[in-house]
Amino acid sequence: MRIKDKLKKSNFARSIYYSLETVKEFFTFSAVSFASNLSWFISDYLKYRVLQKNNDSLKIKILMPCIKDKTSTTPLDPVYFYQDTWAAKKIFTKNPSHHYDVGSSAKTIGLISQFVPTTMIDIRPVDLKLENLFFKEGSILKLPFEDNSIDSISSICVIEHIGLGRYGDPLDVFGSEKSIAEIQRVTKPGGMILISVPVDDENKVYFNAGRAFTREFVLDKFISCKLIEEKYIYGRSLQDSYDKAIGYGIGLYMFEKT
Repeated sequence: MRIKDKLKKSNFARSIYYSLETVKEFFTFSAVSFASNLSWFISDYLKYRVLQKNNDSLKIKILMPCIKDKTSTTPLDPVYFYQDTWAAKKIFTKNPSHHYDVGSSAKTIGLISQFVPTTMIDIRPVDLKLENLFFKEGSILKLPFEDNSIDSISSICVIEHIGLGRYGDPLDVFGSEKSIAEIQRVTKPGGMILISVPVDDENKVYFNAGRAFTREFVLDKFISCKLIEEKYIYGRSLQDSYDKAIGYGIGLYMFEKT
């Protein structure tokens, strides 16, 4: 086994790596990269000044350098790209009279609300208004709804974080399990549940980023539901099946409450 592969298997080595990555976010500054980007910005600015002689109606008044966007490909986070489009397709296909979401990306839910009236539930209030988008302040650990009352609900990239304190929530080692139970409580029989969670070769806590689960663990916790569809994000690809040998990925699950 190569040294690189051994390091990937070492929890200690991975902890050091992720910790250093966090530190790097606060202290990284590349003088070479900055100089290179600034160079093309100045070059473009001078060229544009010459071209501007052909259009006197719009003149440069303010400099506002954006020097990180000239990339060879469109920068995309594959996790959010795949999971959000997957969830949106399921909601549009079901076309419920009203959809409910707990803690997912506000931008994605805002778009969905323009096709299906949607209520967002989050511990952090949303202060922007949009037609057909409604908000209820609440915790996934105690959703403000009656038993068996919701026909369509989603919680994308949320369950794994509950109880780790990352977003100001209280520490709770059973946060994920309680969240899953609460989502099932409020969903009516025949109702749709959409979730995404990290998956791995075994159940793990990546403190305090999130948790990762095995497929078996997820299905066991959604005991009152029937699995309708599952997809898995590994790297930059979307697959139909869980592969424990790959290790870390993201599982997308559509359930129907029985």
